[in-house]
Amino acid sequence: MPERPIETSGIIREARSDRVFGVELQNGKRIVGHLPARLAKLGGSLSPGANVWLEMTPFDFEKGRITGIVEDPDE
Repeated sequence: MPERPIETSGIIREARSDRVFGVELQNGKRIVGHLPARLAKLGGSLSPGANVWLEMTPFDFEKGRITGIVEDPDE
């Protein structure tokens, strides 16, 4: 049975390409965040300082999949 992804949020610190970003997690760790193909249209609206939702596998804490934009950063 596959492990469920870890869901968290982070702040984009740098845009490396249209779909790859440097993201800082709440604990200060920096990871590589990528947009899946189905969300590629969000790439143009993501810039440094944007809050995003992420999914990470429990087996690799160096990268995560960006799943959306945090609408209310206080949540």
